[in-house]
Amino acid sequence: MCTVILLRRPGHAWPLLMAANRDERLDRAWDPPAPHWPDRPEVVGGRDRGAGGTWMALDTGTGVVAAVLNRPGSLGPAPGKRSRGILPLLALEHRSAARAAAHLAATLPAGDWRPFNLVLADSREAFFLRGLGHGRPEVEALPCGISLITSHDPNDLTHPRTRRHLPRFAAAPPPEPDRPAGWRGWAALLADDAFDPAIGVAETLCVPPLGGFGTVCSSLLALAADGTPHWLFAAGPPGRAPFEPVALARLAAAQTGD
Repeated sequence: MCTVILLRRPGHAWPLLMAANRDERLDRAWDPPAPHWPDRPEVVGGRDRGAGGTWMALDTGTGVVAAVLNRPGSLGPAPGKRSRGILPLLALEHRSAARAAAHLAATLPAGDWRPFNLVLADSREAFFLRGLGHGRPEVEALPCGISLITSHDPNDLTHPRTRRHLPRFAAAPPPEPDRPAGWRGWAALLADDAFDPAIGVAETLCVPPLGGFGTVCSSLLALAADGTPHWLFAAGPPGRAPFEPVALARLAAAQTGD
């Protein structure tokens, strides 16, 4: 179960702030964010070595970012189903988050994949797509302010991880991506591995290695008003692995058209 946190602030110099912890099998090989796909030279993302897809990627030419999460009871691959790691790459074929969300909601055969949550965002808008393993994905716009997404729906307080950490992110000072220590508060929240033994690790944001599973990497990403990205990546559990800048080309002014 991964976690994605968004802060939307239209009109701000940094209208989109995003954080993500990836929880995965510890033996599943992956590569850190880079332009791994020759047919998509502007796409930068982490790569799953087995299936070739990604859990989170950014199109540096459009400023659209996409991240995929499992839904409850759907961890891992299944016979006859496509890898969910292709979904962010499909989304990034569109020049805005809105166009990607509309196209996938209208055309994607959700039954080709196990259930998924897909987060799409750019400097203007953000969307949540719910794939339930049949029909078409359901889409909803993510509001201004904080949204926290797990294997459940955005800001679902019935989930212990959301119930514990949504108020913490809402109360924390917003990151300042252009300052040296501007991400310190959110980085500390992502590294929180404490949990109530009565509840278990379901509420833990940084999952300790347990049964061959745990938090394997983390991201902090911001988009400026013109779509210019700033991405820090920890190639291990946050708090133990340092956040380092991802090499990204500076974006030109926001582009239009599809």
